[in-house]
Amino acid sequence: MQPNIEVGVLFAPEFSFTLNGAYKLKATGEVVEGEGEALLKDGVIAIMINGQAISSDFPVEFEPVNYEEAGFELKDVVIGINFHWERKEDQRFKGTLRIISEDGHLTAVNRLPLEDYLISVISSEMSATSSPQLLRAHAVISRSWLMAQKEKEQKLKETGNYETVIESEGEKIKWYDREDHINFDVCADDHCQRYQGITRASTKEVEAAIADTFGEVLTYNNEICDARFSKACGGIAEVFENVWEPVNHPYLTKVIDNDFTPEGFSLDLKQEDAANDWITGNPPAFCNTQDKEVLAQVLNDYDQETADFYRWKVTLEQDDVKRLLKKKIDLELGDIIDMIPVERGESGRLIRLRIVGTKGGLIIGKELEIRKALSESHLYSSAFVVEKEAGEGDIPKSFTLFGAGWGHGVGLCQIGAAVMGAKGYSYQEILNHYFRGAELEKRY
Repeated sequence: MQPNIEVGVLFAPEFSFTLNGAYKLKATGEVVEGEGEALLKDGVIAIMINGQAISSDFPVEFEPVNYEEAGFELKDVVIGINFHWERKEDQRFKGTLRIISEDGHLTAVNRLPLEDYLISVISSEMSATSSPQLLRAHAVISRSWLMAQKEKEQKLKETGNYETVIESEGEKIKWYDREDHINFDVCADDHCQRYQGITRASTKEVEAAIADTFGEVLTYNNEICDARFSKACGGIAEVFENVWEPVNHPYLTKVIDNDFTPEGFSLDLKQEDAANDWITGNPPAFCNTQDKEVLAQVLNDYDQETADFYRWKVTLEQDDVKRLLKKKIDLELGDIIDMIPVERGESGRLIRLRIVGTKGGLIIGKELEIRKALSESHLYSSAFVVEKEAGEGDIPKSFTLFGAGWGHGVGLCQIGAAVMGAKGYSYQEILNHYFRGAELEKRY
């Protein structure tokens, strides 16, 4: 039997919502519908339905009287949080609306069956009109990732604290995963998996992909795989432990995103010369495509604002770098003299980067911390090389980053998988390509 899951959707001190259809307030059994408001002030929650206050002890739960007929809408949900496409939109959902208090704000949580959640994820992470094989592959990895996270959460509750920062003299290494979600299973944004309820129109093809793979997951040694994915690996997929906690998952390994080895490149991208040639070059790869029809399968409207995902360039003026370092990671090093690669992963992504200034230096990592530190939102990836423009004395005027790929690069490459689907690969072949040694297994 499929499990229910809880998704954190909206985080704000107050928000508006609409109950479309009959909903039962769990605490009292009262049936309500219509326009709602939730407000947190001085730790006390106030819930209004059609202008009337209702019982409001935490948690507040509205359960649909008829799951198929009722739905609710949340106003001004922020999507793409801290990414370059961040914006607000109204979103509609099926299932239960749960309102909780966390760290001085309210969180709107949606509880619903896992397979219905997946229909939305597949339509939110990519176009609902994607190729059938891509839809099936993504259904399997999204289901696998979610179930693996639920198992991981249970283990964390049993074993205690989970550390995401390693600090030593002159070095701060930090990684970001989903362990900070302790009151629900996953969030609704790119930090976990994009989930936008039934806002993104689904299709019969999406529903067929979910139905055809119902309960199907990737496993390795009888354990459900922590199946990761990103937009574009940049030509080579990265290893799990280079991005997140130092745990090896053999199925999340270095993968050349092609059915042949590109000629003219050394693929030991841990070496600086090889990484420079690879990142500044244009090697063939599944994800190296400008086919708009294929890209439209993976990139929703706001994602298509990004055209240079495979190879990209960003120039930062000296003042930009200083300001960003202070704003994003609270680091003040005076004028920035250099950015020196310390350690790269299998895909050329920087794991550790030394930033040197007139007032000292610090090694930062892992990849997302580096991406955050050098951008108002996030750099597309940490696979980049740096070119300095000379200024006065030893102080560079600017730094130009030449980069590769979009996202962390671990596991399935969404654009690469879309190309594989267009080339006629089956979803099983797509999964075998990106998750080496993993097997398909039906769990319910």
